[in-house]
Amino acid sequence: MQIKGTGLYRILMASAAVAAITVAQSAYAQDAATSSATTLERLTVEGGKGGEKDATGPVDGYVPKATGTGSKTATPVSEIPQSVSVIGRKELDDRGVVTKIDEALRYTAGVSTEPFGSDPDTDWFYIRGFDATQTGVFLDGLNLYSYGFGGFQTDAYMLERVEVLKGPASVLYGGSNPGGIVDLVRKRPQAEPAYSTEIGINNFGNAFFGFDANDKANADGTITYRITGKVAGGDNYSDYSEDLRGFIMPQITYAPDDATSLTVYGIVSALDQTHVGNGFLPYYGTVGSTTFGKIDRDAFFGEPDSDFGRYDQQLFGYEVAHEFDSGWKVSQNLRFGHVDREENLTYPNGYFDPANPFVPSPVPVTPDSQLSRIGFEHETSVDSFAVDTRAEREFDTGPLSHTFLAGIDYKHFNIDHVQAAATATTINPADPVLGTQQPPNRIYLNQEITQQQVGIYAQDQIRFGDGWLATFNGRYDYVDSKVANRATFWSATTSSLDYDNGSVSGRAGLAYEFDNGLTPYVSAATFFNPLVGTDFTGAPLDPEEGHQFEGGVKYEPAFIDGLFTASVFHIVKQNVALTRPDFLQEQIGEVTSSGVELEAKVNLNESWKLIGSYSYTDIEITKDINSALVGNRPYLVPEQQAALWLDYTLANGPLEGLSVGAGLRYQGESYADNANTLKVPDALLADAAIRYEKNGWGAALNVTNLFDKDYVKGCQGLFTCGYGDQRTVTLKLSKSW
Repeated sequence: MQIKGTGLYRILMASAAVAAITVAQSAYAQDAATSSATTLERLTVEGGKGGEKDATGPVDGYVPKATGTGSKTATPVSEIPQSVSVIGRKELDDRGVVTKIDEALRYTAGVSTEPFGSDPDTDWFYIRGFDATQTGVFLDGLNLYSYGFGGFQTDAYMLERVEVLKGPASVLYGGSNPGGIVDLVRKRPQAEPAYSTEIGINNFGNAFFGFDANDKANADGTITYRITGKVAGGDNYSDYSEDLRGFIMPQITYAPDDATSLTVYGIVSALDQTHVGNGFLPYYGTVGSTTFGKIDRDAFFGEPDSDFGRYDQQLFGYEVAHEFDSGWKVSQNLRFGHVDREENLTYPNGYFDPANPFVPSPVPVTPDSQLSRIGFEHETSVDSFAVDTRAEREFDTGPLSHTFLAGIDYKHFNIDHVQAAATATTINPADPVLGTQQPPNRIYLNQEITQQQVGIYAQDQIRFGDGWLATFNGRYDYVDSKVANRATFWSATTSSLDYDNGSVSGRAGLAYEFDNGLTPYVSAATFFNPLVGTDFTGAPLDPEEGHQFEGGVKYEPAFIDGLFTASVFHIVKQNVALTRPDFLQEQIGEVTSSGVELEAKVNLNESWKLIGSYSYTDIEITKDINSALVGNRPYLVPEQQAALWLDYTLANGPLEGLSVGAGLRYQGESYADNANTLKVPDALLADAAIRYEKNGWGAALNVTNLFDKDYVKGCQGLFTCGYGDQRTVTLKLSKSW
């Protein structure tokens, strides 16, 4: 493949160099260890419950003990007054998650991923029925905000864990959607030296190579480093589709004593691809049959000679923390990010109607109907800066024991983007003929947006009465937005808009910890989500606002290593911007979401591990410009989901090290349109895995969609449906030392 940018070339060269250095250093270390006259017994020191490393480090098996996502402090999962799910490195490896983050959440309660089917350049998340892709993705507690096509993407191989806080998170993180957030926790330098490498390929011919090197940089171990990198590429499941991607993530930690630590890191990544042919397919031809049958899952309706998508992405940051003798701990996270994205593609847009050529039809109008197509391209550049500074301390006031946190955070996001489109030539859905010359695209959007947000927040977790735990949060945010619209093909008019908003959000929770590990809880929280644009009067859009009530129980039994969570919730989202018949916006919309979520993660014993989840999400349009839609269910989100994964490892005997795993994923029915006239059927999928590990060597074979079920993942209207994952067989060989 041709590499259209230089960022991926730099990654390839750096990865090769680091891999060579890593192998040489590890070989030297092994020789030194072999020649040593004295072998010292390893001394392991375990921190207290909810320690910092418990919240960011490796998860023991499948069961997390602590999280930092739900409180910005290292807190046991059972003490967070909202539902939290944690997917650790072991679970990611066992289920064969190679690259995409949305694949990691396929077994998580309350989360619907890949709603348009497989999409290699974007991770899509819906949490409790609400789209979290734009405002709900975080890396180590700092927002990876996305607008338009200006999103960042993270490779699963660089992560130690993926965490999901369900329900409003504004009180901790500022403006965000009401459904929840996904916090990506990267691998960090560890005290013990560890090296690993892996290589693999799937049945489509897409291969990968990754390495991870962690060691001490000086004799006393006060400086540690970690370098993680990966290169992947090859064919995808669609005809003509291919990609080449990679990243490198160097880190160094300085910890002169137990009270002080500083970690500096950088992430450089890139992608070069020809798009897959999924996601913009009509309802009739995917879910519903037509005179020609159904559209093939492998079909490609673009123009491979001109189709490309690429990004060059850089992230640089640090984490610093110091605990003073007075008991106060001060910490700060800071990160700068930049991404350049560019795409050119042609995609279907319903069926061509000769009687009305400018309005696509949702159904074929003749036995040999052609697909309408749109040509599209964009150039997008994003600069992102985020910093979060906080202080925390534990203290007592009479019978009350406090864990107090206060902080201030700042976020700056700037996007400069140009988008162009044109009506493309039609194409036969049953027998596509490619290579037709396409008309030039014309610029319809030429815009720069800058948004700044500063928030001040406080949290108090109070223990009292031999088992009671109350959590109180308060926050104030100030948001300033600037929009500059430049000339386009259609209009030479320029305009600018500068406006600001202030918002208060809060959370209150109450829980009781029984001695048997049972912790029932209730909580209430409010949220806000800033919007970009103007309403039909020309005034800036107000932020979306709303609230959630949640109740549930978390159970950590003493007789088994497990975490069980059951929760019920009710969310109201107000100030939803709706498009009027004159194509202007009006903020009168309201959506509510109520539901039940069940989740279990259990290390049954040395050999058996289990994951189980169930979600029922009743999401409803309660206010809309179109009164006929009131009471209906929004498209795309299934009403019910369930999943079960069981993993078994032979702990002794001649086959010691052999593991097998199997899982089932159920996706319930969803609607293809807000009018609720057409449905997307449910689907039951099976996954399987077999692994063998011995003396640091490993081999794994993972299969998703084992029986290759042909199903549609979801439809966002009658022109935008996507097939779900095809059967994917991934073989991986690994070595660790």
